[in-house]
Amino acid sequence: MTFVCYTRCGTCQKARKWLEEKGIEYIYRDIKSENPSLEELSAWHKMSGLPLRKFFNTSGQLYKTMELKNKLHGMSEEEMLALLATDGMLVKRPILAGDGFVLVGFKEADWAEKLL
Repeated sequence: MTFVCYTRCGTCQKARKWLEEKGIEYIYRDIKSENPSLEELSAWHKMSGLPLRKFFNTSGQLYKTMELKNKLHGMSEEEMLALLATDGMLVKRPILAGDGFVLVGFKEADWAEKLL
C-alpha cells in the first residue's frame, strides 16, 4: 500500500498514527515532493468510485487562490485530472492506494472497514 500525504497536514498525521497503531505496513510518499501523476490520479479516481471533485483539497490555500470552487463545474474530467496532476497541494489527502482500492481523506470507520 502507498500512503500519500503531506507531513504538515494534521489529518495526514492522524491517519499515519492510526496505520502505525494498527500495525499496517505502507510505503510513505510526500504529496508535495512527489505529486501524483495524471495516470495515477486517473486510475485512483476509477478505483475509488468517487466523484472527481472529491479529489480536490477544497480547504487548501491554492484551491482558494485559484478560485476553483467557481471553475470546477465548467471543467471536463480530463481538465480536472490534468489540473490535479500539476500540484500535489491541490489534491485531497491522505490517499491510501492498495491492491484494488483507494481511500481519499481519512475517515477512521472507512479505513477500518477496508483494512481490518
